[in-house]
Amino acid sequence: MTEERTRVDFNAPKPLIERADSVGEILGISRTRLLIDALEDKLAALADDEEFRQRLSRAYYDGRVDGDTVEAMLGLEEAMRLKLLRESIDQTLIIPQIEGDLPSDDTFYDGGVSEWTDSSSSNASDGESHS
Repeated sequence: MTEERTRVDFNAPKPLIERADSVGEILGISRTRLLIDALEDKLAALADDEEFRQRLSRAYYDGRVDGDTVEAMLGLEEAMRLKLLRESIDQTLIIPQIEGDLPSDDTFYDGGVSEWTDSSSSNASDGESHS
């Protein structure tokens, strides 16, 4: 199965292309193969760079890049993690609305409000060690 190809045409400094041609000749590969290899190496290095990963995450959260781009750069597991994080960020919080005034403590607790006691003081007196 062959990969889909896209023709790329760009201008580069002549000395750079001459160096690339010399290296390609020494290695026995075409200029195109050399440029593809160099581009793949650069993209792999970026995928391991923490600053780039943060920038890619921000671009994904902002909607500037899609999940396929993240997956191609960082792999399926990281793309899924970012997708789940973005979905949790995108959720709208539901804030409950209370109609009227809140009941008083006496009304809410039906007149009896229990006092809080420190349970460690009652445990210390039973003679058991809880360490």
